[in-house]
Amino acid sequence: MSDRLQGIVERVTYYNEETGYSVLRLSVTGQPGLITVVGNLPEVQPGESLRLEGSWTVHPQYGRQFKAERCEQVLPATVEGIKKYLGSGLVKGVGPVIAARIVQQFGADTLRILDEEPHRLREALGVGPKRAAAVAQAWEEQKHIRAVMMFLQSHGVTTGLAVKIYKTYGDDALRVVQEDPYRLARDIWGVGFKTADKIARHLGLPTDSPARVQAGVAYVLSQKADEGHVYTPEEELVAEAARLLDVPPALVRDALAALDADETVRRETFTYPPPSPDGAPLREERAVYLAPFYYGEIGVTKRVAELVSHRASRLGGLRAADVSRLLARLSQETAIELSPEQRGAVQTAITHKVTVLTGGPGTGKTVTTRTIIGALELLDCRYALCAPTGRAAKRLSEATGREAKTVHRLLEYSPQDGFRRNAAHPLEVDFLIVDEASMLDLLLTNHLLKAVKPEAHVLFVGDVDQLPSVGAGDVLRDLIASGRAAVVRLTTIFRQAQNSGIVVNAHRVNRGQMPILNRFDDFYFFSQEDPRQAADLLVDIVKRRIPRKFGLDAVDEVQVLAPMYRGACGVANLNQLLQEALNPPSPRKPERRLGGRIFRVGDKVMQTRNDYVREVYNGDIGRVVALDGVEQTLTVRIDGRPVVYDWAESDELAHAFAISVHKSQGSEYPAVVMPLLTQHYLMLQRNLFYTAITRAQRLVVLVGTRRAIGIAVHNAKVRERHSGLGLRLRAEG
Repeated sequence: MSDRLQGIVERVTYYNEETGYSVLRLSVTGQPGLITVVGNLPEVQPGESLRLEGSWTVHPQYGRQFKAERCEQVLPATVEGIKKYLGSGLVKGVGPVIAARIVQQFGADTLRILDEEPHRLREALGVGPKRAAAVAQAWEEQKHIRAVMMFLQSHGVTTGLAVKIYKTYGDDALRVVQEDPYRLARDIWGVGFKTADKIARHLGLPTDSPARVQAGVAYVLSQKADEGHVYTPEEELVAEAARLLDVPPALVRDALAALDADETVRRETFTYPPPSPDGAPLREERAVYLAPFYYGEIGVTKRVAELVSHRASRLGGLRAADVSRLLARLSQETAIELSPEQRGAVQTAITHKVTVLTGGPGTGKTVTTRTIIGALELLDCRYALCAPTGRAAKRLSEATGREAKTVHRLLEYSPQDGFRRNAAHPLEVDFLIVDEASMLDLLLTNHLLKAVKPEAHVLFVGDVDQLPSVGAGDVLRDLIASGRAAVVRLTTIFRQAQNSGIVVNAHRVNRGQMPILNRFDDFYFFSQEDPRQAADLLVDIVKRRIPRKFGLDAVDEVQVLAPMYRGACGVANLNQLLQEALNPPSPRKPERRLGGRIFRVGDKVMQTRNDYVREVYNGDIGRVVALDGVEQTLTVRIDGRPVVYDWAESDELAHAFAISVHKSQGSEYPAVVMPLLTQHYLMLQRNLFYTAITRAQRLVVLVGTRRAIGIAVHNAKVRERHSGLGLRLRAEG
């Protein structure tokens, strides 16, 4: 027979968002001190009352504990409990002061007043009509959320997701969840197929239900897109979906046919030449696309072909001799002497409709781009500069002294209307320059090229040896390989860059050579094999050594880039250690546990998805500047402006004291610190290491082992992405 326990949560010591495993300190009436409760529980906050079932255990290190098997969130019965509950931040608009006034007025009858006579809240001292109405509405919402939460609790849904579900569907939330749980995965960011499937299975939906299998197939395709693939080979898709769903492959094929019929997916057969010319037959591959990626690939192919083949040019068909005269004039005006490579790049860009300019650090891409802009201005051409992210656009603007926009801003995107600049309303430019083009994914490229008139010129500038885009596709590499664009690769490292360890070592790594360690004053290596000791050393380097030696701010000017998320030197653990070291708790710093993570004023955080309403994008970094426990908001200053999040939206944020190398694309930091250990072997790749080094402006510090560095340098295998763009572009040629 299980034991029962009821009390008020005083402190949440630990909460794991993935598993729900919690360690709580509970205040129980009639029992001295606080009781430790452990178990898989819903996310709770201090001030909540819990009714628990479970058993008493004795932990060898922590002593007597209550291991909870069942948990029910209940409303408090005592006056003190009600005051603590209302003032804990659970009810929007009510803080400790207002809670005390309401409870002082109504005592033990407070909760009934809130339920049945909320208009009477105005009777409490200092609670005016506006505040009373807001509190009443928040209490009503909270009741519905509790009802949804009670239903979802057994399905492993966190409190934060329950709030999102309620905010999406309102009073229809329970009906939607019960009738079509897979709709959650389609409609709500943060609810994946596995969560929806768990709910559906608990509701008794059969394993072989067509709705379940179709949702599972779509989920596998979306996961593949998240990994960068534009399509998935059909045999691979069928095998993975059957394994995920635990159903026969025949059912997956039936689901695939149904999804194809309603155009959720599109299928196509590609014919590839044999890998070697020994008479082997052509290889066929059946590709399965989610519909947007299929039409995106068709669109990019069509628009590149149209640009290249269109005879008219907004630059009037300038010849090489014309460009030479322009360059001579520019050289006189600017006193900048270009290398032969750079002169060739300017000529190519102005005389070709679609051009790719690529090259590593220190090879003069920025000077070349500035020269092209100067030539366009002499020709009185209309041009625009853009980049995929706000950070990259800001860097482009600083480097050129000209206005640069994000692709979304250039195309006048709005959440309601989508991209206002499109084929029907194109950009009024003669020449478009797209910087950091390695970050362009397929769908964004399609929208961008839709808005370019066929007589205009497009220049893609980027380092093709960096990691490919976070989104699906490998556009820059496909464009170069297709032969449809004119390609210029700058290779000469300029003299002023030859003294930089960052530049020299970036090129060495890119050539498959070990970097030169501890010989330059901007490139350091600290040897440490043990992952935990390496993590501690890294924190000391960031907190103490770099600020002391180089005068850089440990939070704003030093960025830790890690190859992986898990492990002692992974993103997750390093963020915990760095938060504790660089922004420790203080009575003067408000903090709140949200989604299993503590957000504290002063924390460095990153936006993890594109949010077009707030105009913040995946990878934007800022600092937490305010936490409002009454209004349940968190404010982050990003690029100098405050961005406000409801607590339920905090899953859009991640701590950014340490981030992944992928998330650093398009950014530069004064200093980069990177752990490299053999435990990271799955992610130790040349292009990842190269990308990390090239993010640094003034300093690179590596912590780990020479062996791990060697693995990264010699692993030149680029993770191939399934994309038909290159094949389609070549077929158009």
